[in-house]
Amino acid sequence: MSAPRMSAKEALVAVHAARGERDVVVTTMSPARDWMTLRQHPLDVVLVPSAMGHATSIGLGIALAQPERRVIVCNGDGSMLMNLGSLVSIAAAGAANLVVLVFDNGVYEVTGAQPIPSPGAIDFVAIARGSGFASVFEHSEIDRWREDVQRILSAPGPTMALLHVEPVTGIPGPRSPGPAADRGRRFTAAIQQQG
Repeated sequence: MSAPRMSAKEALVAVHAARGERDVVVTTMSPARDWMTLRQHPLDVVLVPSAMGHATSIGLGIALAQPERRVIVCNGDGSMLMNLGSLVSIAAAGAANLVVLVFDNGVYEVTGAQPIPSPGAIDFVAIARGSGFASVFEHSEIDRWREDVQRILSAPGPTMALLHVEPVTGIPGPRSPGPAADRGRRFTAAIQQQG
């Protein structure tokens, strides 16, 4: 019998509801696809296309440049595997305002649902703890995630939460929400407006 998994979309809806007005949310790959179906915020950073593996590094840069803001990174398990070293960098930098949410569905969903190497054998929780994260969580049930999301987002950081989610097949990958340069300018303006 396989372990329970929740809907990634429902998990993101809970994050969307819990995010603060000054929070920056960085999404990539399948989390980006689902995030773009929700009401967009000026401080959303949607890394589409071709940002696989980069979300945690970009989130770290924003967290260091904006230490008074919480930065929430919604990353896939395949993307996280491509940049495991960023977890060590995040902890070493003391990025207490950074939250990394890893959506673990066991596949490279956006590129065709190919299985990740040794699905289920990679212990992201142990890796985050070993990297020096202050708070580490793991969830697989949507009701418990909804109850805990606000507390987890506010935990002493850096924080990582591993979310076991169902893979979704047959849905195209995320489409770019517009030219990257325009999106970058709008994000910069939003950061500056809020001070």
